[in-house]
Amino acid sequence: MKEVRQCERQHETLRNQSTLESIKRYLIFAERFHIRNTFMIENLLQFYKRIHRESTNDQLVHYKGEEFYDIIRARCSEGKTTFSYRDFYKVSLVKSQGKLYYADRWILIDRPAIMFSSPLVPYAWEGIKSNGDDGRFLIFNEMFVRGDHNRASLSETPLFDPKMERVYFIDDAEVASIDSLFDKMEEVIHSDYSGKADELRCYLHLLIHEAMRVKAISSYEPHNNAAKRIAELFLALLDRQFPVDIPDKKLVLSTANDYADRLNVHVNHLNRVVKGATGKTTTQLINERIAQESSQLLQHSSLSIGEIAFGMGFEENSSFSKFMKKQTGKTPTELRSKLVQ
Repeated sequence: MKEVRQCERQHETLRNQSTLESIKRYLIFAERFHIRNTFMIENLLQFYKRIHRESTNDQLVHYKGEEFYDIIRARCSEGKTTFSYRDFYKVSLVKSQGKLYYADRWILIDRPAIMFSSPLVPYAWEGIKSNGDDGRFLIFNEMFVRGDHNRASLSETPLFDPKMERVYFIDDAEVASIDSLFDKMEEVIHSDYSGKADELRCYLHLLIHEAMRVKAISSYEPHNNAAKRIAELFLALLDRQFPVDIPDKKLVLSTANDYADRLNVHVNHLNRVVKGATGKTTTQLINERIAQESSQLLQHSSLSIGEIAFGMGFEENSSFSKFMKKQTGKTPTELRSKLVQ
């Protein structure tokens, strides 16, 4: 028990260090004690608890593969939320003052704005001052998005493109127009109309385009600890990709460019901070993790080599074989010979 407590204390100490050197030490420690990266992902029930709203059975459909959507009125609470990913989408009409933090920068929200957030981009919000008026939030899950037959038209919008601006400041007339859309969506949600999910998706399209018609003028400031935060986010995002649910799904992020796009930073900058934090390049860490997961599947699953190769992002078995030989010194066939019968 003494060793376990000492282990836990060392774990927390290393996690809370403010220098890049701590990340190096944490990686060694985590590998030694088999600790997986546990960067926070806020789920829907945690969100409701944080804003002091009770969860209902309707909210539990979020975890049953069913559509979920809701509209919330809330005033700004002072204080800062945890920097994290969310497993839901949110479109916010912000009427209070605060700071919005991303991986390497932050922006002051000092007037009404529309803000888009999605599971793709982590962030934190720090409430500074309530202006006495309720903000409005439309929240929904991935199944709600999948039910949209016109979802392809949303691919180049702030909800689904991490490279796009996600904050749009609006004037009083635009606030009134957006408020009106939220009023209509609220009526739809509380109605017993059988097609209300489709109607709500139509309003979502309108809401997005109302915001995008506004010229985005945002002034961001860099973080003092941006390099450390980006390195931590990369490691957390890498960890989130696994295990891959083969054959139903395949690896989504497999290159340094993929991760840079998702974190909304330049790939060269990502490579610099990751190399400085871990001593390894972004590509090395990605390839090592792919090889590790592939080896486990080859030795401890009944999936075919072809299924594993495709699931890990390889179109050809020969490419997968060369990759594994380079990373592990063994071909997939040689690793498969260790399969537990």
